[in-house]
Amino acid sequence: MWACLSTLPCVRFGLFVPPFGELSEPGLLAETAAQAESAGWDGFFLWDHVLYREPASFVSDPWICLAAIATATRRLRLGTMVTPLARRRPWIVARQLAALDRLSQGRMVLGVGLGLDDAGRELSAFGEELDARRRAAMLDEAIDLLRALLSGEEVRHRGAHYLADQVRFLPTPVQSPIPMWSAAVWPRRRPLDRASRLEGVFVINLETPADLVAVVEILGSAGRRPGFEIVVEGWPGVDWRPWQSAGATWWLTRFNQFTTSAAQLRSMIDEGPPRDEATGSLGGAVT
Repeated sequence: MWACLSTLPCVRFGLFVPPFGELSEPGLLAETAAQAESAGWDGFFLWDHVLYREPASFVSDPWICLAAIATATRRLRLGTMVTPLARRRPWIVARQLAALDRLSQGRMVLGVGLGLDDAGRELSAFGEELDARRRAAMLDEAIDLLRALLSGEEVRHRGAHYLADQVRFLPTPVQSPIPMWSAAVWPRRRPLDRASRLEGVFVINLETPADLVAVVEILGSAGRRPGFEIVVEGWPGVDWRPWQSAGATWWLTRFNQFTTSAAQLRSMIDEGPPRDEATGSLGGAVT
């Protein structure tokens, strides 16, 4: 196991994989996740879409894929990055999360956010809500309802968007709570406010590490809570160390959603995570 050897945040390294094209096969994703675990990676996260813009015509369900991945691995953190809760039923997500967390023995993470706009007709093709403000309100209410349903206590919820009338969900997940990371497109402030109530933030659209420093300042004490994760993404080969210095605790290697082949993903996995003991990165056990 690696240990932190400096005052900088410990960094874990994950793979941020779009389950499109060749990578839409659940069996292949399970195999590559097991390969990633053997190579020392710390997390394996899937995009959550039902449609995507062309030329991505092959799209897989991340939840089914995560079940396959959970049975093929023992240590990796797993999750969706991110699930747009406004186009999901929170009670179904609660059942899926609890089952996956138990199947993985407490390794699930739920990334939450508004999702993309309607460029790929992912909303309009199915009659989903198009107004971003209304979707944001649905997202906030869904997060609260998810928390309640996953608690194992009786829930009586009657909100502006969702109803849960005197229900109790058992079994509960292994984790209490299951970590939720809010997606935040920089420099929008409201997603950062949402993240401050959760267990982490996945910051998108950062241009420089200075932007992440600003994010950390905005989060304030919430971002310094024990276990709060500050997650950033980058292309293979990008130096993650300046982002660690800016406050990142997870570095996710991302891949092109249109052109990445199974062979390219496997090659990247085999290179192993770019951890550096001297700078205080951390791999090994899930916490």
